[in-house]
Amino acid sequence: MLVLEGGLEAMPFDLVLADLARAADLCFVPCRHGLRVLGDPPGGPDGSLDCCLRIEARSAQGVREPERDLELEVFRSGLDLHLLLSRVADDETPLLWHGSHPVWMRASSGERCPRPEDGARWEAFCRRVRALLVGL
Repeated sequence: MLVLEGGLEAMPFDLVLADLARAADLCFVPCRHGLRVLGDPPGGPDGSLDCCLRIEARSAQGVREPERDLELEVFRSGLDLHLLLSRVADDETPLLWHGSHPVWMRASSGERCPRPEDGARWEAFCRRVRALLVGL
């Protein structure tokens, strides 16, 4: 259970993960998605949302498609929520850093680069994630 400022309880993080999986399903059709936390779960003693999530893809028939898996890092810097989205199986695919606006970067160097062909789906997913998490 995440705890908000003032001791108010937020929804259990499992429900947040389910909402994030539904957002991935909408943005990365036709795959279905499951999420799991890598490392420490969010909501530690300080109630932080900082975490790293693996977004695991399956075909519509339920066959795992690890080449489509994504990794999502969620972290706060000051009061702002930031996301870093990357493809797990491909070091050549640009990373998406999404703070107040999207920034595409080369995975190998961190240099800015143009949005890739399927980048609009990634940006739409990050906007949905921010909308889901900003109030927590």
